[in-house]
Amino acid sequence: MKARLPRSLGRGFNVFWFGQSVSTVGDRVTVFVVPTLMIFVLHASALQVGIVSMAQYLGIPLLGPVAGVLVDRWDKRRTMLVCDLVRLVAVAAIPLAYWLDALSTPLLFCCVAAVSGATIFFNVGYLVAVPAVVEEEHLVRAYSRLEGSGSVSEVAGPSIAAALYSALGVAALVVDAASYLVSAVCFGWMRPWGERTVSTGSVWQRLTLGFRLNWQDPVLRRIVLAAVTLNSGGPVFVTVLPVLAYRGLGVTVGVFGAAMSAGAVGALLGALVAPRISERLGIGRTLAWALLLHCLVGLGVLAAPALPAGPVIAATMGAYGFFMSCINVCSAPARQSRMSAKHQGVMHAAFRTVTWGVIPLAALVGGLSVSLLTGPLGVLDAARWTMAGGTLLAACSFFPALAVQSRMDADPPKAADTAAADAPGTAAEPAEAAP
Repeated sequence: MKARLPRSLGRGFNVFWFGQSVSTVGDRVTVFVVPTLMIFVLHASALQVGIVSMAQYLGIPLLGPVAGVLVDRWDKRRTMLVCDLVRLVAVAAIPLAYWLDALSTPLLFCCVAAVSGATIFFNVGYLVAVPAVVEEEHLVRAYSRLEGSGSVSEVAGPSIAAALYSALGVAALVVDAASYLVSAVCFGWMRPWGERTVSTGSVWQRLTLGFRLNWQDPVLRRIVLAAVTLNSGGPVFVTVLPVLAYRGLGVTVGVFGAAMSAGAVGALLGALVAPRISERLGIGRTLAWALLLHCLVGLGVLAAPALPAGPVIAATMGAYGFFMSCINVCSAPARQSRMSAKHQGVMHAAFRTVTWGVIPLAALVGGLSVSLLTGPLGVLDAARWTMAGGTLLAACSFFPALAVQSRMDADPPKAADTAAADAPGTAAEPAEAAP
């Protein structure tokens, strides 16, 4: 008889989950408010929107590899707490600058880039935090709950952001700043975990090891290739969407916020059913098909303005979010199963550096393309063609992901971990206990 799974995953996970859930709601406010603020208050061009969107990910290629090496040498819980405080200050600086009549696109770029830099270090610890406080057999359930709360924030976040922006204007960003404080307090309440896992070996050895681990493992290599392809086209869609909605379709802030919230119900549903789908199909197959369908459903936005814009955006983003949740629920456990705790920091940092490092360029290309095409096509068609091109490019991520399941079935987990760690040129390190 199959053992009944515990309802709770432990106090450590529950505190972490609460803090991240609150913080994620705040994040949705900023993600919604910043481009809205640029378009309606600063009257920014599509290119300027793309440049600031690029700043959200600019720190990844610059700081990503070093972050993985350093976080392995630091106490991860304390590192994440400090990162929350840095992000609090950076977000709070935006409304302060507005009240002092000093708000500008360059200042927004700097604030968003500072948040991005702190998030680089935070995310390395984040991916180590879950396996540190949850047993391996419960990882999919843990990520499903985190993805579920993230999806709930996407459901409520845009409506909350639209209401806050309508009532408070730029002061709505204070909500995100406060959410980082809540997250930091939760880290302070947690029992100690995440002590440094590596204290020997040079920075260069640890840095190159992260990239080698991702490339030598056949499963990780295919996930990397799929993620790079996805992130070469997907950010084009996301960057251009507010331009399409506000300027191309004439959607109001309230309608856009409601459409995004209604559509995000699909993301919540995806987080709830992804574990069952992966149990039936396998994590690798679920990942591959979710990648393909996530991209193709994005083409549904082209149905506007032939159909009412609000419902079209809601339906498209609902399906878009459903399959994105399936991707997120499956990707992290698939990668973590291939790696020991000792090397997960550098593995995750190298993965994010390579796969997220293309996002700034994709966001810039999205904004630039709309700016260049607006003259001959008009803003509506310029946005539609740009979003379609990015979506079709991202759909090619299906092909490298298609072989992930067969490789997972054929190759034992952590094989490449051991091989890469013992490869010539890598200093031997004493065995250390996992956090």
